[in-house]
Amino acid sequence: MGNELWLPMFFVGICKHLLNINQNKIFFSFAMELEALKNKALAGQGVSREEADWLASFQDLDMLCDAAGEISRHWQGKEVDSCSIVNARSGKCGEDCKWCAQASRHNTGCDTYNFLDAGEVMSAARANCEAGIRKFSLVTSGRTVTKKDLEKFCDIYRRLAGETDLYLCASMGLLGEEEMEMLKDAGVRRYHCNMETSSKVFPSLCSTHTPEDKRRTIAAAKKCGLEVCSGGIIGMGESLSDRIDFAFELADLDVDSVPVNILNPIPGTPLQDTPLISEEEIIRTVALFRFIMPTKSLRFAGGRMRLSYKSMLRIMTGGMNGVLMGDMLTTVSNTIADDRVLFKDAGLIF
Repeated sequence: MGNELWLPMFFVGICKHLLNINQNKIFFSFAMELEALKNKALAGQGVSREEADWLASFQDLDMLCDAAGEISRHWQGKEVDSCSIVNARSGKCGEDCKWCAQASRHNTGCDTYNFLDAGEVMSAARANCEAGIRKFSLVTSGRTVTKKDLEKFCDIYRRLAGETDLYLCASMGLLGEEEMEMLKDAGVRRYHCNMETSSKVFPSLCSTHTPEDKRRTIAAAKKCGLEVCSGGIIGMGESLSDRIDFAFELADLDVDSVPVNILNPIPGTPLQDTPLISEEEIIRTVALFRFIMPTKSLRFAGGRMRLSYKSMLRIMTGGMNGVLMGDMLTTVSNTIADDRVLFKDAGLIF
């Protein structure tokens, strides 16, 4: 009787042992593949679409983030790429972007004004200088800016260039080469035009302009010798696969900086009831963006205030190297003091 019991238990033990060996082999194989893709990115080559899909299903999120963080530090170093914005024109926008509080057709109660006083702009710029923030941008609502209005903004940029040492950026909608040259002559060095989401998803969120309109604006900025900042918003109902599509489109555009915003559903907009995506999915998305665009600056932008501190820290050590600091147009972000603590805990220099 004893032997009859012992033999089945012996075989059960053997089976468990073989299963553990097989699982260890699978884990080792996955780890080796992740290491190979990391080395590919360290050499400056983004992963392929097939490889990105494989990374999207990689089970060990911390391993994925650690690899993305190593790529980020290799190409961007440990110094935080910091920037800030001021809402130079607010509200009354005729476009129909479903996420935006400034669209006139949405009842959000946002502030509306045509020009922010130049004195207020200069005060904000000086505060950013004192805080150690390196880049500064005027942002305007609306599809574009008329040449007459652009001249007024250029006057402010000339003051900024003359009275501060900030790296000047602009975000003023769909402009052409002539307008880009005006901004460049006034001291602007980088132009911002978010693609927002993948070309497949975009038409379901905005009908008054197209991804091609944005591509033309980006091309005009590049032709005039301006750097380009272009990213978008995640969590607007798109899938992880859509976000991967989006990252590859940004990679093809070869932009310099990629701001990653997280949708903050604003009451009064068509996306007000959009379910929030999980923090784990946000963390994974950032890591994937780093593997797809290893050499680019990835910038943590709007919407991060809703995340736990643990998740923000994991993102800053898992592929992100830049941060948009201060208020975010129509929403409020983390304080500069909070960000200083975050950067220190992430082992970054500000």
